[in-house]
Amino acid sequence: MARAMGARRVSVRNARFQEWEALLGNRAKRRRRGEFLVQGVRPITMAVEHGWQIRELLYDAGAQLSGWARETLETAGAERIAVASDLMGELGEKAGTVAELLAVVAMPRDDLRRIPVGPDMFTVVFDRPASPGNIGTLVRSADAFGASGVIVTGHAADVYDPKAVRASTGSLFALPVVQMPAHQAVLSWVAGVRAGGIGMSIVGTDERGALAAAEYDFTRATLTLIGNETTGLSSGWRAACDQFVRIPMVGSASSLNAASAATVVLYESARQRTAAARRD
Repeated sequence: MARAMGARRVSVRNARFQEWEALLGNRAKRRRRGEFLVQGVRPITMAVEHGWQIRELLYDAGAQLSGWARETLETAGAERIAVASDLMGELGEKAGTVAELLAVVAMPRDDLRRIPVGPDMFTVVFDRPASPGNIGTLVRSADAFGASGVIVTGHAADVYDPKAVRASTGSLFALPVVQMPAHQAVLSWVAGVRAGGIGMSIVGTDERGALAAAEYDFTRATLTLIGNETTGLSSGWRAACDQFVRIPMVGSASSLNAASAATVVLYESARQRTAAARRD
C-alpha cells in the first residue's frame, strides 16, 4: 500500500513520531505548531468535508485499508505517511486497537469574526471549562441545535485536546469554535455587533435566575453564557449579563453538569425558533 501510493514510511519512534505524540498530550506544542491530531472516522470525515486544512494523513502500513480510508487518502490533498501498526496503536483513540487512519489538522485562527453575525444569531460562551470532554459535548449540542458558534473564555481546557475533539464527534469542524483569553475581548465584539444594529442580549445561566429558560425569548440575537463546572460564571461575565435564566428541576439533583445544562438551553432556543418560523 505504501509503495503504491508513494507515501513516506515511519516504522520507529523517530522525531516525526514524537511530534505526533506531543500533539496528543502537550497543549503548548499543539499551539506552537498550530495543529492537532484527529482520531476517528467521523471527525476526520467532517474535517475534510468542511474544508479544514489536512496537513498529514497517517495510515496503518500493515493493514488492508477500507474504502473510506483509501478515498480519504486520495482526495484530502494531504501528505500521506505509512506508519507501523504498533506506532499507530500508540497514537490511536482506544488502547488495544489500531486506527487505520489519523489526521494532522491545522488550527484555524482564534478570531471572533469567524462567527456569523445576524439578527437571529445564537452564540454560546463556555466560561473557564475545566473538562475537555465537556467542551466537546457542548460543541456537539451547539451544532445539533443550530447555534452560530461557541466561544471558550478564560483559563480553560483546550478545544483541541483529543478528548474534546472526540466528544464533539466531528461537530468541532462544523461550526466556529473560538478560544479567547478573557471576557473583555468578547464584550468588545458584542459592542461591535450592537453598533451594527443587532440588539444582542447577554444571558447567563444560573440556578437562581429570575426567569425559567422557557420564559426567555431566545428568538432574538443572544449570547448565552455557561459557567465553569464548579464555580459558575466569573464576576466579569456576571456583571455583563442583561438577564439570568434557570433550568427548573423537580428531582433531588441540585444542579446539572455544565454541558448538560447548555444542552437544555440550546434545545429551548431551537424549540422557540422553530415555533416562531412556523408561525411566520
